[in-house]
Amino acid sequence: MAFSACPFCNFSVPTHELESSIDSPDTRISILSVKMRREIWSSRGESLIFRPVHLQLCDSAPSSSYGIESIDARVATTASRGNKNDQGHASLVLTLKQENNYISIYEDSATSSSYVIDARVDTTASGGNRYDQVHASLVVSQRQEVFYKIECDLMVMLRKCLESESGSSRTVLCGYIDHFQSIVSHDHGWGCGWRNIQMLSSHLIKQRQEARQVLYGGSGFVPNIESLQRWLELAWEKGFDPPGSDDFDRRVHGTRTWIGTTECAALLHSFGLRARIVDFSTRKAAGVYGPMDRFLSKGVGSSIAVSTGKESDRDYGKGKGHQVLARWVWNYFSSSNTGRSGNQRVVLSEKSPLYFQHDGHSRTIVGIQAKPEKNGMLQYNLLILDPSEVELSSLCEAVMTIRTRALEKSLSVNGGWQQLIKRGVHTLKKPQYQLCYVDPGIASGEELEELKNIHSVLHEL
Repeated sequence: MAFSACPFCNFSVPTHELESSIDSPDTRISILSVKMRREIWSSRGESLIFRPVHLQLCDSAPSSSYGIESIDARVATTASRGNKNDQGHASLVLTLKQENNYISIYEDSATSSSYVIDARVDTTASGGNRYDQVHASLVVSQRQEVFYKIECDLMVMLRKCLESESGSSRTVLCGYIDHFQSIVSHDHGWGCGWRNIQMLSSHLIKQRQEARQVLYGGSGFVPNIESLQRWLELAWEKGFDPPGSDDFDRRVHGTRTWIGTTECAALLHSFGLRARIVDFSTRKAAGVYGPMDRFLSKGVGSSIAVSTGKESDRDYGKGKGHQVLARWVWNYFSSSNTGRSGNQRVVLSEKSPLYFQHDGHSRTIVGIQAKPEKNGMLQYNLLILDPSEVELSSLCEAVMTIRTRALEKSLSVNGGWQQLIKRGVHTLKKPQYQLCYVDPGIASGEELEELKNIHSVLHEL
């Protein structure tokens, strides 16, 4: 006889006592704490009753029976309508309703694992907080992004390459970050904003404990684009960035809509993270583009201060072009550091990476290098991770498509990585740029309410 652990009391009981045929001839569920073996042949949302034998006796279970409030499963509706093995990457989320509580049970067939999530929400009195219910549902239904992970630590490899360079230079780098690239078959041409949110999230989850505890329900992983879209919609529903919500008609899930820094800030604000936006613009700019157009029209230069320190927020003066942006980035990363590594040419900063937006594309700035010139000025190189697949024929005889693997290889052999990561000030030719970064700490109360309105500090190029 097979035995399995009860997901509520954790006692080992006969497996069949955790299984139950539901009141439908074609529907049956088996709930286990480690693996949920199930075959669902039912229409989504059908009202069913789940009565495993053991749960009628289990003291730890909230009730002996549950009404299945909803079924979210990408499987065939009847056994005759296809083999469930043909359904691809299927997932199952059951929301079990017992009186005024909800318990969500999630299974991912890709990993053959399941999770029983205690997502009970009190719905008495006024009917409960809908936001809490949606939040709990997203926590269990969100998917972790699948990506190529550089096991040796991307920033460690970059630091070693920078330290080995000849000549006199100083570099400031942010901490840990993963590189997320767009996929041709999935988000090519529109997903760069989401990929930059993923890169920024990977840093926050790894480097900041307070952010890890709140981001994406404390899941500890970076969700995929579809899940991020759901989180952004919830942020809008909670009242974060009302003008942005209106521009997207409050819907972004399942679309290929471009997003920018304001959407990144709204999403992070909804978790209490102190995301800030800085604008750089020329006087002669006739207009702004994409997500920046809406943002600049709703109040640049608000009373909300950007707390990167006086150096990086001061007015650098007029007529200096994009050097203003480079100096701001240098002062931003330099204003806080944890010390120097190796030969002291590379400084590690406690600052978050910068979401870097301009007309038609966005990237992530992970650091900056400064080299002294003969005239006493500093030559800056931004260190940038690009989520898109960019073709550079100069890297080799044949045109090469940049992917995370290519980035890893170039860093491992210390050759060609400069062309993938370094960007001099002379490459900054757009009339407007936006940066988004995250200050430490978690906002609450009045400060959290203030974050519902997105503002910026403007610097003139």
